[in-house]
Amino acid sequence: MRKLKSFLKYFVLTVVSLLSVFPLYWMAVSATNKSVDVIAGKLLPGTYLIENLKNLLQAQAVGKAFMNSFRNSIILTLVSLIICSIAGYGFEIYHDKLKDAVMSILLLAMMVPFVATLIPLFQMFSKIGLLNSTLGFILPSISTPFLIMLFRQSARSFPHDIIEAARIDGLNELNIFLKMFIPTMRSTYAAAMTIVFMNAWNNYLWPKVIMLSNDKITMPMMIANLLTGYVIDYGMVMFGVLVCTIPTVIVFFFLQKSFAEGITGAVK
Repeated sequence: MRKLKSFLKYFVLTVVSLLSVFPLYWMAVSATNKSVDVIAGKLLPGTYLIENLKNLLQAQAVGKAFMNSFRNSIILTLVSLIICSIAGYGFEIYHDKLKDAVMSILLLAMMVPFVATLIPLFQMFSKIGLLNSTLGFILPSISTPFLIMLFRQSARSFPHDIIEAARIDGLNELNIFLKMFIPTMRSTYAAAMTIVFMNAWNNYLWPKVIMLSNDKITMPMMIANLLTGYVIDYGMVMFGVLVCTIPTVIVFFFLQKSFAEGITGAVK
């Protein structure tokens, strides 16, 4: 009976794993096939990879889109980590009832969908001249309630006795944050970096609204452009999706252990 339960458990896990991996496999295989093969649902690799690459380079400015997405994502990730970690640290270390009320308001803001603020944001950014700019891209996402809450929860596990000892030894608040909190919370920073980078890289709606010229096109916008027209080359589209997916896969692959530790609040 125990062997049967073990077999069923591993069988279910194997099936679920295969179902999870299948979309990635189908995307990679489709990138090597012709459009007609993709439509037909061919599940074996083809020999049309180079042609799909050539067609993609001819149809869209892939290099420009990749660099724009990479630049925007890196800048947003770095700035967001700095601001949200300082905010989360401050909410917990300098704790009082007023800060709890402010945090509650921030958490309520998580319930407001981004599309509800899209038009007011566009109007505001238009008036202050931030359309079609990297600064306009990063400002709406520069600080999120989720990341502040993540760093606040991590700060709760940070030993307060160490902070008091450091203060007695004459270490100022900035050095306590830079030399003690940041090195201790590496896993939390890794988790936050993974989340911010992936969200920034995959962001489509806001760049589509605010970026008005082809020079500012991002990878998700480029993929959307491939789906316009009367005839769609699905092999080329899947190759574009594959290229767009690679950076996020690399980031998550290298940071997956730290990501899991950061989400669970592990402190070493």
